[in-house]
Amino acid sequence: MPIYVYKFIDTGETIEVQQAFTDDALTEYPHPADGNMRPVKKVFQPVGVTFKGGGFYKTDSRGGSSSTSTGTTSATSSASTESTSTPTSTPAASSDTAST
Repeated sequence: MPIYVYKFIDTGETIEVQQAFTDDALTEYPHPADGNMRPVKKVFQPVGVTFKGGGFYKTDSRGGSSSTSTGTTSATSSASTESTSTPTSTPAASSDTAST
């Protein structure tokens, strides 16, 4: 069962109450210090879940977005070509060690 946060309207203190999904929101609750029924208001907390990465939006998995991913692939291919040209100069260093 979930735990909900309620705030006493007159004192501003907060309490946590375990309730079922089917239970109605509380309007009064006994104060822990004196046991008197006091009005309460439900406090809404931010959700503790964060979605990271792709696949969480309906546009991420659609087949129509493949034209966009093709443009990305072209940019990736040219980037990999540039990185391939960099190792070409590295074998020259390897030939120096072979001649020694």
